[in-house]
Amino acid sequence: MRVDRNKPRRAFWLPASNYYVLAVAISTMFFFFVWGILHDGGEEMPWVTAGISSSMLLCGAVILREIILRRARTKFLLRQRQMDSRIHEAHAQIGDPRHAVKLTLEKNAAILNEIKRKSDAAKVLNKLSAGHREVFELCSEYAALNESELKSVKAGSPRLGALLKGRALAAEMHRFHLMRWAEIEARTLTNDARTRTSTLEKIEAAQNALSVIESALGAYPDETSLLQSQELLRDMVVSIKVTHLVEEAERAAFKREYAEAKSLYGDALFYLGRDNLQSHERDQAAKQINAEIERIRALESGD
Repeated sequence: MRVDRNKPRRAFWLPASNYYVLAVAISTMFFFFVWGILHDGGEEMPWVTAGISSSMLLCGAVILREIILRRARTKFLLRQRQMDSRIHEAHAQIGDPRHAVKLTLEKNAAILNEIKRKSDAAKVLNKLSAGHREVFELCSEYAALNESELKSVKAGSPRLGALLKGRALAAEMHRFHLMRWAEIEARTLTNDARTRTSTLEKIEAAQNALSVIESALGAYPDETSLLQSQELLRDMVVSIKVTHLVEEAERAAFKREYAEAKSLYGDALFYLGRDNLQSHERDQAAKQINAEIERIRALESGD
């Protein structure tokens, strides 16, 4: 199974102009803060001490960015490039299974060792989903090559045991890294859905998270944790859509646009029941929406 996802986000790095504007603003605030304290305390020249203190703070901000943070960022990017380079080498070594030559004992061991190294690297950089994704993709490619070889290997061949062992090892690593990748990607996208301000962006992020889980279910359809995540994300998508429709309906009702309000409430009820999933939360939401529709009808009758 190969899943195409976006490349990992770059390491956070505030642009120099923004950083130094922020640093100057903070140091200026610090200057007036210190000056105020010293002035109230009767200091003869409070601006001198305040100026020195704010200058030291500004110098510290420069040192923090140019030495400490830059070094940490450089190390992070170097580790990421090294991992990407190793992953590229592994892909080149495995090659396209459709055009692969005979998988000898030596080549089989080399490929498994390379995948194992990538697995260890992904575990070290555990929170980077890209590393886990590359490992399970390598495992998928090796599994296809391994399966092709097993079809032609003879029962007495010394390669048989190595291939069977390799298949089991690749399957184990594939499961671990695919599950870890799905967990990281889905959690990140779910958080995006919760923090976005635009309804369309919320829905897009939640649906992308759902797509991640469903792609993982393509490989492990009976995995309980994936099925639970799928259900939660489906509820999340529905909740975002329904909440948006209800808010729009409330605005329409406030403007006395009752036909529009009823139509929007009807759309909300449609989304609540479209996937035939029932829950206490959905039942309560449907009851509230139906109550609002009845209220609007009563208002219409009163008019």
